[in-house]
Amino acid sequence: MLKDFSLTVQPGETIALVGATGGGKSTLVNLLCRFYEPKRGRILINGRDYTDYTLESIHQRIGIVLQTPHLFSGTIRENIRYGRLDATDAEIEEAAKLAGADEFIASLPKGYEEKVGEGGNLLSTGQKQLVSLARAVLSQPELFIMDEATSSVDTLTEALIQRGMDHLMQGRTSFVVAHRLSTIRRADRILVIDSGKIVEMGSHKELLRKHGDYYRLYTQQFQQELQEPHGGRIVPLAA
Repeated sequence: MLKDFSLTVQPGETIALVGATGGGKSTLVNLLCRFYEPKRGRILINGRDYTDYTLESIHQRIGIVLQTPHLFSGTIRENIRYGRLDATDAEIEEAAKLAGADEFIASLPKGYEEKVGEGGNLLSTGQKQLVSLARAVLSQPELFIMDEATSSVDTLTEALIQRGMDHLMQGRTSFVVAHRLSTIRRADRILVIDSGKIVEMGSHKELLRKHGDYYRLYTQQFQQELQEPHGGRIVPLAA
């Protein structure tokens, strides 16, 4: 549950969300995606209450890549096309290239026509994430939301997802539940959320200078990333 939570985000701004499990990060993501609506308060998009929009129009404005990717039974091409139903085959394949998914798709016997199975169970977790990211790239959303999407993938796939993220986030309003030091350091603002409240907010350098909650999280968990040899596993910052 969020409490006394107030935040204004400028177009094109990247917001990183960090904090302990259960602090409210996922609640904020679910509200932004309108998986459920606030009991009190309002969420405005371009100055307009987002409940004034249809749910379909909200989801057309948002690109989402979640920790547990959601695919439906069908082909890879059909799952990517769900990001924009009128997309051409060429546009789908270009989105997959930008997302870093094209290489693994090309290695499959049927390529883009390969069946993913119920819920994507014929693909690995990393492959499902890449398809989800390609779908988000294809949709060209106004708002991009990424929630710990690399927490369960191998290092190589993580690097592919990160590159796809970087492309999608350029000039686009983004919320990222942080999992990599590089993502956090590039964010315009970092929000440390605890017990449903913003307890600290600022850039990476500003928050380190405060020697507060963010500094503690950084020194406890992120320093290990810097000490690991190149290509080592990335240590998550609180799922």
